[in-house]
Amino acid sequence: MRPFTEHMGIAIPLLRDNIDTDTIIPSREMKAVSKTGLTDGLFAPWRYTDATTRSLNTEFALNQDIYAGGTILISGRNFGCGSSREHAVWALAEFGFRAIIAQSFGAIFKNNAVRNGILPIELRSPEVEALADWVSLRPTEHRLTISLIDQTVTAGPLGTSRFEMDPDAKKMLINGLDEIGLTEQILSDIEDFEARDSLARPWIYLKDR
Repeated sequence: MRPFTEHMGIAIPLLRDNIDTDTIIPSREMKAVSKTGLTDGLFAPWRYTDATTRSLNTEFALNQDIYAGGTILISGRNFGCGSSREHAVWALAEFGFRAIIAQSFGAIFKNNAVRNGILPIELRSPEVEALADWVSLRPTEHRLTISLIDQTVTAGPLGTSRFEMDPDAKKMLINGLDEIGLTEQILSDIEDFEARDSLARPWIYLKDR
C-alpha cells in the first residue's frame, strides 16, 4: 500500500449528502474481483448520460477539464453509506484519489478507505463548504495541502483546518500498511507471548501426534 504523509493536489467538489456505494460503483460495473479495471464505472449514474454507450455528462465535475488530474474529493454528509462493497474504494483509488474530505462517512467505507491508502478526512460543514467554494474558483491554482502527520488541511487564504484521526489508522496510512502488516510489526511480541503462554497452558498448544 502506498504510504501517505503529505499530499498537495487538485480538489474536486461534489457536495452531495448520502452518496452511497452503489452510486460510487454500481453493481453492474463490478465485472471482476480485482482492484483494477473499475475506473470507467466510477460514479457511472452521474458521469454518463447513457452508461451503456459511455456518453459523458459534461456537467458532472469529474468530466470537466478544469478538474483533470484531481486527487482530492470534497463531499457532504455520510459519504460511502449503503453496502459494504470494497469496490467503491478500489474505484476511487484507481481513479487517483488520495484523500476524501467530507462532513462524515459510512463506517465501513471509512475503514475500507484506510485499508486501501485513501485518507478519509472529516471536517465541519462550514469548513467543507468553504473549501469547495474556494477550489471551484481556480481548481489548478487553488490546490489543497494535506498533512497526515500534522492532521491538517491547508487552503491558501482560508488557512488551516485540523482533523481528528484514529492513531492506528494514521499509523497504517503513514507506513503504507494494511492490518496484517500492522500486526506483523509486533510479531516478536506475539511470539514471546506464545512462548510464555505455552509454558503456562501447554494444553492449548497440543500438536498433532
